[in-house]
Amino acid sequence: MSITGLNTIEATDAPSGLVKAWLTTDATHMLQTVDACADKDTVPDVVLDVDHTKRFQSIVGFGASFTDSSASLINSLDTSVRQQVMQRLFDRQRGIGLSLLRNPMGACDYSRWVYSYDDMPSGENDATLKHFSIKHDLADILPLTKMAMQINPQVQLIASPWSAPGWMKDSGTMITGSLMKRWYSAYAEYFVKFIQAYERESVHVHALTVQNEPLFEPPHYPGMLVSAREELEFVVSYLRPALERSGLSPEIYGYDHNWDHPEYPEYLLTHAHDAFDGIAWHWYGGEAERQSEVAQRYQDFPSYFTEGSGGEWIPAFRPAFSNLMRTGIEILRNCSRSLILWNIALDHHNGPTVPGFGRSTCRGLLKISKSTAVEYTLDYYGLAHFSSAIAKGAVRIDSSQNKGIRSLVCDNPDGTTAFVLFNDGHEDRNIGIRDAELNVVYKLPSQAALTIVAHTSTWSKGE
Repeated sequence: MSITGLNTIEATDAPSGLVKAWLTTDATHMLQTVDACADKDTVPDVVLDVDHTKRFQSIVGFGASFTDSSASLINSLDTSVRQQVMQRLFDRQRGIGLSLLRNPMGACDYSRWVYSYDDMPSGENDATLKHFSIKHDLADILPLTKMAMQINPQVQLIASPWSAPGWMKDSGTMITGSLMKRWYSAYAEYFVKFIQAYERESVHVHALTVQNEPLFEPPHYPGMLVSAREELEFVVSYLRPALERSGLSPEIYGYDHNWDHPEYPEYLLTHAHDAFDGIAWHWYGGEAERQSEVAQRYQDFPSYFTEGSGGEWIPAFRPAFSNLMRTGIEILRNCSRSLILWNIALDHHNGPTVPGFGRSTCRGLLKISKSTAVEYTLDYYGLAHFSSAIAKGAVRIDSSQNKGIRSLVCDNPDGTTAFVLFNDGHEDRNIGIRDAELNVVYKLPSQAALTIVAHTSTWSKGE
């Protein structure tokens, strides 16, 4: 692997079992290759206990979003720079191997203007959707989505709308309001046409969510209130039948909002468990434990984490990086099969945003200020601690946490084991890992992250 600041340790040069290891300690030491402690007499402060026989959810991947803003910025780069950026994002050998995209269906807060795939003049409608078109996406979003899939064939697309077309809503606009019942059938066909149009462009839509953050009605950018009862009725009576009639079978994830309202996904699963393929979560309210509680209450129902953004509300570097590592580990220890951050790229003003949005405080994985200037942010490196080591199809296994050391351990399909560790305490710790062939000790500074890929026991997939 040849990312800047990230180099492979070959197994022949490393302690028995070790393949590679990376450490992030501060803003100038991100994803640095590290060696195990050479002093075999070092006594660890903390020993990580691992149990390969206690197996939990499989991991489908890690990713972020090609919003309109992100896609336009990356496409503005010089060709050679754009190619390098895409490789560093999606290539598993020369980059961090992102494998999930959650792209908005139409405009969101991070779009240059408000648009849907079927806009009509005020007071008019398009009941037959004869004006439906994905022309907007052909310029930036689709070419980059295709490119990501070519670089990494494992990339899967999740599509999420921020709003139905304005003429379908009681507000008459994509900003504020709710979907009118008379247009439920047309809106279901809108999803069908979207998937079919993407398929014609050779892009498969793996999954859908019905509505981004259905309990939030933003005043300055596209959004739409959808109650749990309304989402259930729309999926069961309109969306599922429309997809089936068209021979389409994307997965449908319910909810797509924060941890602080678990009663919403519980309503969906209580009344129509079989209509959904998963529950999607965001991190802007509540605790990650809600994912586990809901999943376990409904026969280990699949959980997916689909959006979390870093931003200026948490000071960079150490507090923000710590929050990402701490929260990411807890998300995956609480049943989630994915970890997806928000914008792939923003500019030096944290935009562009839709007109009237106001000052943006979010942070992307990249900051792009001109056609050749790309900064890889702490979110890129934090996400890399997970995505570069944990492969699609990995299975989370049991691991201990104590003395402020947070841990995530997964068995990869190729027989390696990935360890993601974060020292959430105020003191440096010597971390000992004793797992079959692997016998190492690392000094893990306070608020630092360590990722290890190693050959450990002779576990096999499915045991």
